[in-house]
Formats: sequence, C-alpha cells, structure tokens
Amino acid sequence: MSSTTDTTKPRDPSGPPEEIPPGRSRHGVRALLVRLHFYAGVFVAPFLLVAALTGLAYTFTPQIDQLLYGDQLRVEEVGDRVVPLSEQIAAARAAHPGGTLASVVTPPGPKDTTRVVLSLPELGEKQRTVFVDPYTAQVKGELTTWFGSTPATTWLDDLHRNLHLGDFGRLYSEIAASWLWVIAAGGLVLWIGRSRGRRAASARGVLLPDRKARGVRRTRGFHAATGVWLALGLFFLSATGLTWSQYAGERFGQVLDAAKGRAPELDARLPDAPAPTPEAGGDEDAAHAGHDMSGRAPEVDPADFDTAVETARKAGLGGTVTLTPPVDAASGWVVAQSDNVWPVHYDVVAVDTEQAEVTSHVRWADYPVLAKLTKLGVQGHMGVLFGIANQILLALIALGLTLVTVWGYRMWWQRRPTRDDRSTRLGKAPARGTWRQLPLPVLVLGVPAVAALGWALPLLGVTLAAFLAVDMAVGLVRRLRAS
Repeated sequence: MSSTTDTTKPRDPSGPPEEIPPGRSRHGVRALLVRLHFYAGVFVAPFLLVAALTGLAYTFTPQIDQLLYGDQLRVEEVGDRVVPLSEQIAAARAAHPGGTLASVVTPPGPKDTTRVVLSLPELGEKQRTVFVDPYTAQVKGELTTWFGSTPATTWLDDLHRNLHLGDFGRLYSEIAASWLWVIAAGGLVLWIGRSRGRRAASARGVLLPDRKARGVRRTRGFHAATGVWLALGLFFLSATGLTWSQYAGERFGQVLDAAKGRAPELDARLPDAPAPTPEAGGDEDAAHAGHDMSGRAPEVDPADFDTAVETARKAGLGGTVTLTPPVDAASGWVVAQSDNVWPVHYDVVAVDTEQAEVTSHVRWADYPVLAKLTKLGVQGHMGVLFGIANQILLALIALGLTLVTVWGYRMWWQRRPTRDDRSTRLGKAPARGTWRQLPLPVLVLGVPAVAALGWALPLLGVTLAAFLAVDMAVGLVRRLRAS
C-alpha cells in the first residue's frame, strides 16, 4: 500500500545521493513510513508470498483429506444404532494389536468414523490411527497421524510452518508474521493519509482503485485498495501466527504468565490417590507422562471407554470428544470436548470410571479472556473455527495478499529509471535521511517503542537493524563515490 509520488525530478547520477532536506515536521513521519514500507515490502515480500501460497494450500486440507482418505474417514452407510466404543476398540485392536491404546476420538458427524489412536515407540511423536465404522465396528483402515492430522495435512502444515526445514525453516514464517502487521499498518496509514486534494480523500477513493488511472498510479490503486480490504485479516493472521512462533511465541508465553492468561489446568488425579513422592517423579514427571508418546502407558480395558464417555456426556460434554486413559493408577480419565461450531465448547473433565463420576471439570466459561482469545485465534488461523466459511475467508485473504505482493513488485518495476536517469537498474527507493525530519517528541518516544518491539518480536528487531545497517552502508558508499 505504497503512496510515493508518481514522478521525481531528474537529478545528476554522479551527484550526491538524494536525501530529505533538513528540518523537523510531521511530514517526516510520513516520509519515514514511505521508506520503511518500501524496504520492508521489497525484502520481506518474498516471505509473505511463500506464506500466502502455502497457507492457501493448507486452507483446503479438509477437502484434500476427503479426496485422499475418504475411505478411512467416512462410513459407507449411516446406521440406526451406534456400536459401543468398547466393541469398536476391540475390533481396532484385533486388526492392529501393536502399540498401546493412547486415545479415542468420537466421530465429528454421523457420516464420520471413530478414531482409535495407538502409540508406537518407533513412530516417535507420531501415532497410528485406526478408523472404525461406528455402526458396524468394521475397521476402515489406518494412517500414521501427527496430533490427529493425516499425512497430507501434516505435510502441508510443515510446508507452511517451516518449509520442511525444521527449526531453521521456522524463521521464515516468523519473519513473515512479524513484518506482516507492520507493512499492512504502514500502507494503511499512507494510503488513507494522502493529501486532501486528491481523489482518495473520500471513502470511495480509499476503498476502490481509480480505474481511469494509468501506469504506476493504476497499479498503486489496486495494491492499496486491496490492502485496505485485507487489513483486518492480515492483522489477525499476523497476531495469531506469532502466538506459536519460535521466538515471539516465547515472549507471548511470558506475557500470558505475567497476566495470568493461561488456560486453567485440569487436575486429573483421583480424590483418594496418595500424593506423589519425589522418588516417584513428582508432579512434574506426572505432567510429562500425560504427553508421553513412547507407548509406555499401561493397556486399559476397552469397556472403561464406555463408562468414561457416558459419564462425560452426563456432565454436559456434547459433540466430538477425545478420551485419554489414565497415565497411572492415581489418575482419572481425561475427556476433552472439541466443538468448533459457534458457540464453541471446549470443556474438559476428569472421570473416575470405577465410581462413574466426574472428579474435576474445567469449563470453557472459566477460561481467562486472553486464553479464550488465544484458543479462538489459533482455531481461526487453522481454518477450523467456522467450517467452510472460515476456509473461504482464509483463502480470499491468501489470494489477496498474493495479489498485493505482486502489485507491489510491479510498482517497483514501473518506477525504474528513465533514459535520463540510469543511476540504478531497479525501481527508485524513497529519499534517504527521513529520520532527521522526525519531530523531536516522535523521535524520543519512538526509540524506546522500537526497542520494546524488538524485545517482543526478536526477528522484527533483528531484521530492522539489518535494514538500518544496509541503508547506512549504501549511504556511505554513495557519499564516497560522490566525493
């Protein structure tokens, strides 16, 4: 959403570099935004383009899953009676006796299969999921899954998150998320804040491009107007993407801890269970055991699944639930609700199957506001919060971001030098020295603000410092050449 001028006065290529004239005023803020928006757009846009295209592909994972794994995910015919979970589990274990029973996920809809999840040491953090017809207890197949995701969804998720490059690849997505809101906000301010005498002073001029314009002005109109329509969506994707990024995500976790914004933890220990001793590993080891994927958990009686789900239903947990067996003899069953249709329901209960009673209950209504926003934001970012509507919205944002990025590069090319100005082969950058025009109060307040942003978003701070270093180096080289 750049708003630099259409033409520039010819200058002597051998003369000194073009710079902002001295003098502090509010126009210096705009000049600095123009320069920052330009450089961020040029150097960060490739990251945004990759994130947009890989995110667009991930948006269609529900349809891709149905296309590739429909035989496992769906039943052939909806029956009149659902077979008890114990019988479904027994059928799954008969077909796949290896590993230990990790959890069971009830069908999301009447045409979906039950998922029996098995932990195997050789799969690491991945698991084997057996799909069972809930009406006939017939095993429909099995897949190697990652936290419930199919192989195709896992592959596309890794592509979007780290380009299949592990922790190093995660830097790309964090850089994109860190700069996305900066570029969007800067472009929004520049486009809306143009001079009053121009067409964009009206709401129509801000929201719609001028079709009568030609050249770079026409491209800028489409680039900026589309950016305005996308702004809220881009802010949302930037914020939610940063919450589980590598470095900014850690900072966000510290903020949640300080603000007591974490989701409440379920106490799964049975009321009469003895307190853990240090020799037994303590609470910390018990907590880690609940996330163990190695298959060391003891085998359970499938009939207990029937008791656990029935008890959870009586406690108000409807829709799809995930049932996890106890991690040890002193713990109860954990039944977690995952209803993503608004209004959402994410209640979790601990169940004592011997007494057929709920021993602990964490309700969605009890979540702190920050915990709710974090959970809903992640679900919305993944496209599962509102079903197909969420998918369509994310796809439109990804397509729009792709177009805005392409138009931005086209503007850069359209502003390339004329025959009278061959000082550079690429598009001209906005004038240098903009920081010297900033009003003193803005400069005084801006330095600590930028430092705070650098702490909260480490990769934003690092890349911003790199931009500054490169800009200073370029300026020095030009001065040396001019002298």
